Amino acid sequence: MSIRIVPESERSPGVEYIAPVRLPDATRPYARRAARLRQLADGHAMADYLLWAADLVGAQQAAAEATPLSAAEVHGLAEALRQSHAPLHSHSLQRSAHWLQLLDGLLAQLASPASMQGAPIQQALAALRAADSGQRNRWASALLAMLRGDEPADGAELPDAGVAQLLHSALSLYWRQLASQLPGSGMAELGAHRHDCPVCGHAPAGSLVLGGAQAGLRYLQCSLCETQWHVVRTTCTSCDASGKLDYWCLEDEKAAIKAESCGDCHSYLKAFYLQADHQLELVADDLASLALDAEMEAQDLVRSGINPLMLPPLA
Repeated sequence: MSIRIVPESERSPGVEYIAPVRLPDATRPYARRAARLRQLADGHAMADYLLWAADLVGAQQAAAEATPLSAAEVHGLAEALRQSHAPLHSHSLQRSAHWLQLLDGLLAQLASPASMQGAPIQQALAALRAADSGQRNRWASALLAMLRGDEPADGAELPDAGVAQLLHSALSLYWRQLASQLPGSGMAELGAHRHDCPVCGHAPAGSLVLGGAQAGLRYLQCSLCETQWHVVRTTCTSCDASGKLDYWCLEDEKAAIKAESCGDCHSYLKAFYLQADHQLELVADDLASLALDAEMEAQDLVRSGINPLMLPPLA
């Protein structure tokens, strides 16, 4: 089973309807994440990094408010739905200059907070401010290709880690703005691609298990555009196998955060259970629970997801 994005008129109605895709919210998209990061930082061993991440996310929120998508760019999204899969795929989408405006806004927001004064961060900020639009776009294309797992283009130059993190924050904001305005929803159909985002083609950050009236439904959340897509539970989110799944946690079996591992593909992805803790924010709580990742790596398991606030090492 795979998911494709379809126009509004093709949505499947029904009382028991489970939305295959939940597009990201365009209203104050990062405010809750920033607040959660600051809450989690209190007394945490990684407090400095969580506070830096909160400042970065706050800068994303400010940039989002200052630089919304233009009406022309929103209107152009209807054409993207002509693609059979991933209408905003980061390989095929022609990025507009809007993402560079978002990057400039992000850099301006990061100019003064005290937590941003570390040398590596200042060097990354200086490198991006000095780079022209051509260099920024080359770095962005190389970074997106690496995160998709694609072979690098001839002569592709990956940015250093600090520059990559700032670039990704602007790119993620750009893709989230685009995804939030897509004039359509999702439709499940037979096929491949279910493990990658049906909007932009990137890997998930983790899975969110809903509570309340939708208790038990599992959605993967994209690490780039933050779209969520439904995947049934008790199947591996990387290879679809179901016979060798194990669940790991640092506390007890009722823990709000668990890692689901697969003995077939030897990967894992963290799951966040809202019914156990309604305050969970997937990206923030993922970052604050890296101790669980360390335990999984000790079991020789490879993470299949990407946290947008802590990118994997650049090859």
